[in-house]
Amino acid sequence: MLLKVCGMRDSDNIKGLISVAPNYIGFIFYPKSKRYVGDNFMMPQIPKSIKKVGVFVNETIDSLLQKVHKYELDYVQLHGDESVEYVEQVKINAVNIFKVFSLSDQMPLEWMREYESFVDYFLFDTKTPEYGGSGRKFEWSILKQYNLNKPFLLSGGIALEDIPIIKDLQLENLIGIDVNSKFEEYPGFKNLELVKELKVII
Repeated sequence: MLLKVCGMRDSDNIKGLISVAPNYIGFIFYPKSKRYVGDNFMMPQIPKSIKKVGVFVNETIDSLLQKVHKYELDYVQLHGDESVEYVEQVKINAVNIFKVFSLSDQMPLEWMREYESFVDYFLFDTKTPEYGGSGRKFEWSILKQYNLNKPFLLSGGIALEDIPIIKDLQLENLIGIDVNSKFEEYPGFKNLELVKELKVII
């Protein structure tokens, strides 16, 4: 499975994570998040083999594209209530997209289908007022209802001990996991030893 580690902002911690070589590193550009990178964030040099993902919540398209170019982001993760028209406009600008659907106990397949042709991946997270980063899980069994063709990543309170459970779900279109709070020493700073353990077992 692919590994995405989200909520990074400390330069030395990011450099340490690079040595673990996840597939994606996520940077949160949502000011209300406790993992917000800040207004003066300096992006360390990251190998091209690791893709940089900017996480946005209901950002204006102009502001989003400005940050895509400034930080040379490989993907944007749209974690808010972005419309299909919004996502289409982002895609027209040749930006790779993760579209997040925040779930609890239902999977809105018909709604997702409207986005399918404009996104590269879906990402399923737990529904919270804070738009993610809660450390809480949703009811993963609903993922068995998924019948679209678009691959997806799973997020929401994933810890080391959850990996066998996730694998046992045997979900055909699940291609990776996105981890954050369960691998932190404090918000925005990851325990790299835990991430190394994760990398081995996935």
